[in-house]
Amino acid sequence: MNLAQIKKLQKAVGVHDDGIIGRGTLTAVFRKLGASQSRAEELGLAANVHFRTYGILENSLRLIHFLAQLAHESGNFRYMEEIASGAAYEGRKDLGNTQAGDGKRFKGRGPIQLTGRANYRKYGQQLGIDFENNPEVVAIPSIGLMVACKFWSDNGLNALADKDDVLTITRRINGGTNGLADRKAHLAKLRLWV
Repeated sequence: MNLAQIKKLQKAVGVHDDGIIGRGTLTAVFRKLGASQSRAEELGLAANVHFRTYGILENSLRLIHFLAQLAHESGNFRYMEEIASGAAYEGRKDLGNTQAGDGKRFKGRGPIQLTGRANYRKYGQQLGIDFENNPEVVAIPSIGLMVACKFWSDNGLNALADKDDVLTITRRINGGTNGLADRKAHLAKLRLWV
């Protein structure tokens, strides 16, 4: 992101516009998007590390697409675990749910709503945390945000954000276009901030 975009974002979220995007600015972003103060602080701390690692702060399109998608998936960062029981995912071999109880055990968690035994295994192995045997760990906001950043990177979503392709990003995250209008509404709001 360039200096002018960072300062505009800082003004939009009500922090000192020093042109340096860090923990305080990111905490304010999550707070303005709907997270509680304590959750926003945890997400801001994690984002300050992981957004840089995964290139999400490279430009404003990456940042706003990432935030718009996660705001939709997590109910404006209020829910780190899917409200539904997860029973709808039972027996979904496409998600790696091959054992009885997998649907509920591996329901959506974290701000990107990671779902399915196969995804918990994959991201746990890649990040060095045993999510398959401890799926509830993904619901810890800072861990869930790290998972979301890794998912974003693994699925080539920075390149799609660079093209402003909300439809394909939505399909890669959701598997379809569920909530597309809400994702677009979040994106439109976030555009005004940068």
